[in-house]
Amino acid sequence: MQTFLLENDYLKITLSDFGASWLSCVVKHPSGDREILITTTPERWQENSAYFGATIGRYANRIAHARYQLNQQHYQLAANNGENNLHGGKIGGSHVHWQVVNQQPQAVTFAYTFADGEEGFGSEVQATVTYRLDEKTVTIDYDAKASGATPLCLTNHAYFNLSGEKTITQHQLQLNAEQYLPVDATGIPNAPLTAVAGTGFDFRQPKLLGQDLLKDADQQAVKGYDHAFLIAKNNQNPTACLAVDDLRLTLETSYPAIQIYTGNWLAGQPDLNDGHYVDYAGVALEPEFFPNSPNQPELAQYGGISQANEPYQHYIHYNFDF
Repeated sequence: MQTFLLENDYLKITLSDFGASWLSCVVKHPSGDREILITTTPERWQENSAYFGATIGRYANRIAHARYQLNQQHYQLAANNGENNLHGGKIGGSHVHWQVVNQQPQAVTFAYTFADGEEGFGSEVQATVTYRLDEKTVTIDYDAKASGATPLCLTNHAYFNLSGEKTITQHQLQLNAEQYLPVDATGIPNAPLTAVAGTGFDFRQPKLLGQDLLKDADQQAVKGYDHAFLIAKNNQNPTACLAVDDLRLTLETSYPAIQIYTGNWLAGQPDLNDGHYVDYAGVALEPEFFPNSPNQPELAQYGGISQANEPYQHYIHYNFDF
């Protein structure tokens, strides 16, 4: 694992070529430097099975029964999450070394080519991921091009804990979302997009993550929040705001949806010391296309299938206010 440090007066981030990963984000807070990612040491990195800060793909999230049909062709994928395909498969983009193709004082670009047939997916995909540091903002840019039609969804799986407390239940979350996607116990969509109003999924106003945690059957099926929300694009509100008393993270993205995962299965994952995290130790904010879009046309209308030589360009901005 090769590491790269980007630093300015406000932030210090560490990146790795393994999984084009975001290993660390230290906020230079007036009260003292603060690590705000759920992460571990490079020495213990291989112990983590929770995709800490990794670039996940070629298709982030789940594809049901690890198969899809596209242009009258059937594709059988690697099943690595029960009978489903999760985050691209057993290896995916998260467990390979990416090539460093550009390095500057405040930016690093990683490149990887997903081979035609890799993990069962059709078509070759040439992808780059660029991390940039600018004042109090970390930006991730995704650029890719496929040789033929293929499911494609690249994002980052960083978990955030802004306070350093044991869990994130006292973090406030606000989402620019009026609908969420129900899923079954395996994380596969099992109902249409549903209004958040009157449910535990309503984050249109800032709300403690712990306030409605496990409140309803949709959450109980997956032990907490592990659901995609449709981002409202008809206003100027940020996609997501995560906050504690003295630190706020504002996220903006070009993706149509965002998966909120409250670290429901983080117990036993290696921490920065010699111990382990507990469940709900961090929250992942994953901009993306919807899970299982390759098999559900009503979700694919929001994206998730790239055509031959079609430019794939998306971004995520993480701005820290302190």
